[in-house]
Amino acid sequence: MRKRGIWFILAVVLIGGLIGSAMGEVLAYLIPEGVVKQFFLKSITTHLGPGTLDIAILSITLGFAMKINIMGVIGIIIAAYILKWVE
Repeated sequence: MRKRGIWFILAVVLIGGLIGSAMGEVLAYLIPEGVVKQFFLKSITTHLGPGTLDIAILSITLGFAMKINIMGVIGIIIAAYILKWVE
């Protein structure tokens, strides 16, 4: 078995989270209103506020936000499981 690089592992986990979140958005249209829908779609948002670099001719503002829900976590777990078993 070959050793995988950290960037490959991070990419697989990120893609798993994106696919899980996309599945959650699709699920939002399929599941009727109720407790189950709230459970799967309730999300926690964390963010690092915008930082501004302002020099004479250029101004750059950067920020970072991450929205995590149960479907995204499930996607990450599935991606990690697949990563474990696929060579």
